[in-house]
Amino acid sequence: MPSLKSWVVVSSIFLSFGVSAQFTDVINSNRPGESMSGFSVGKSVFQTEAGIYAIQEDHSLLNTETSGFGLEAAFRYGAFLEQLEFIANLRYQADQFTTPFGSENRSSVRNFILGAKYLIYDPFKNYEEKVNIYSWKANQRFKWRQFIPSVSVYAGANINFSDNPYTFANDPQISPKFMVITQNHFGNKTVFVMNIIVDKITSDYPSYGLIGTLTYGFNPKWSGFIEGQGYKSDFYSDAIARVGAAYLLAENLQIDASISKNIKDTPDILYGGVGFSWRFDGFYKDILLKNPDKEEKKSKADKKKEKEKKRIDEVGGNTVE
Repeated sequence: MPSLKSWVVVSSIFLSFGVSAQFTDVINSNRPGESMSGFSVGKSVFQTEAGIYAIQEDHSLLNTETSGFGLEAAFRYGAFLEQLEFIANLRYQADQFTTPFGSENRSSVRNFILGAKYLIYDPFKNYEEKVNIYSWKANQRFKWRQFIPSVSVYAGANINFSDNPYTFANDPQISPKFMVITQNHFGNKTVFVMNIIVDKITSDYPSYGLIGTLTYGFNPKWSGFIEGQGYKSDFYSDAIARVGAAYLLAENLQIDASISKNIKDTPDILYGGVGFSWRFDGFYKDILLKNPDKEEKKSKADKKKEKEKKRIDEVGGNTVE
């Protein structure tokens, strides 16, 4: 889930200068929601996002119960291009699975995904909003451009470890995952992110999902979010609602907490967790993305000045002679 202050900074940069850099003054984290934001951490920037969660599942038809905890981590790195990011997602779970016939303790890497994300469209790139110096009201008017989302694409690979009790027995060792990511900024306090997901399409049970996350900033330190997630496959379909909050401890450090609940009772799922996000940007160098329209105008003005200077020099030279 995007950190509020980072989005405030991003929005200000976009609306004031028409610049489209990915790096922000404060950390931009995907936690604690499950959606992935459209923007990368920035070239040469490393970021880790980790947390611990507790989970409780009760299946009314099978009369089974699952209770335990898990660890989750994401490692993000921006490389080669400002718009490109490489991501590794890891989730480990340990629980007790109880049936009418007994119980067993389970533990395994539940999910491990390697992937990359690339920003393909940004509506504010090379866009410069004109400021009306005579009217404050005109500058505060509703802006339709905010309904045009930025668009990113993601491609990854699910890596299935052997003896994983949380997957199907015939799941392939490697299967693809694809996403289209959209992101809207509504003013300086509200961000809406949507993920359209196609997962494990080479397996016997491909999954299709949608996540929508609405983040609101209460102040430069605190932000809250609500999220809805739905996924469907021939084996299992469900919908999950989440709420949570994040607090900015420092420019490169954020803590968070969230709780999630599904809508079904086959199984009934409740889980919540806490976590943190930390960024290392010691090797980052500021990148100025120029506005080609302004550069073209500037170039024409420079050429005109050069011609005028040349004409003056020639006239001056003749006068001296």
